[in-house]
Amino acid sequence: MAGDWDVRPIVAGFVGALVVLAVLLWFVGVEAVVAQLTAADPTVYAFVFLAALGWLLAWGLALRSVLRILGIEFSVRDAFLVYAAATFANNVTPFGQAGGEPFSALLISRVADSEYETGLAAIASVDAINFVPSVGFALMALGYYAVTVTLTDRLANAAVVVVLLTVVLAVAAYLAWQHRYRVEEAVVRVVSPLVCRVGRVVPRVNPPGPAAIRGRIEGFFATIERVASDRLSLLATLSYSAFGWLMLVVCLWLSLYALGFRGPDLFVAAMLAVPLGSVASVTPLPGGLGGIETVLLMVLPTVTGIEAASVSAAILLHRLATYWFPVFVGGSAMAALGASEQA
Repeated sequence: MAGDWDVRPIVAGFVGALVVLAVLLWFVGVEAVVAQLTAADPTVYAFVFLAALGWLLAWGLALRSVLRILGIEFSVRDAFLVYAAATFANNVTPFGQAGGEPFSALLISRVADSEYETGLAAIASVDAINFVPSVGFALMALGYYAVTVTLTDRLANAAVVVVLLTVVLAVAAYLAWQHRYRVEEAVVRVVSPLVCRVGRVVPRVNPPGPAAIRGRIEGFFATIERVASDRLSLLATLSYSAFGWLMLVVCLWLSLYALGFRGPDLFVAAMLAVPLGSVASVTPLPGGLGGIETVLLMVLPTVTGIEAASVSAAILLHRLATYWFPVFVGGSAMAALGASEQA
């Protein structure tokens, strides 16, 4: 599978992300952040990694549920490995899930011995379903703050961002689906000439023609329709997704707890911060690295009143478990899946 990667944008993305992180740490104060990190309770922090594994397993089960709708049976083990590998792809490619989805779809199609369009529709469906609980968690947190405290300007801005993002994405998805055949024709017009050029430049490549591209897009849409028609399985998928988000919230909450910060308000703060931070994963940085940390640093001090150095330390602990740890787990999962393919 290594041959499927172009390392240049990956390296460029990591360089940009590390620059952003360096600027953030310089702004907050490196010595103050390090002092907070050294004071973290390792026993409490160990549970952060367990919660991170729970998140990967939950979203792996969500993928398994969607694949079942499509008639593809995955064991729990394979679902976990495939989703962990997909998370690895998301975390090392620019634009997060948008950049990692094509590789994730290829991985699913290889492991399941299915069409590429089926794998793409499955992972796209899981990503779309995952958006719903994230909005729910953020709105519940904002509702809590609206009832218990006076909303600050920054909290009010966060509420506007959540509502606008929900409306814009919902409307965009609805319009794209209602006009999917126009989208299909537009994609065929744009992609066909590009594919033909690739065929002329790259030797031993036989590019598909417009009819074949159109057939693949129609197969993708038909798969999405099959997923949307099974309401009971969609409910199960949504439940797995919500549990995965809960585990991500727990990761951030326990990271604060490990630094000695207590109180139920901190859990609510994590419920708001984690979904807002995930929006930054669409930035042209690998897995949102640097962008997510920036958003979390903007939100958490406002809603918790904790100083920036302590919040930065908690964010680094959180991201170690929810970004770097999945990179290690996902890379190992990819190697295991590659070995099973060759066996």
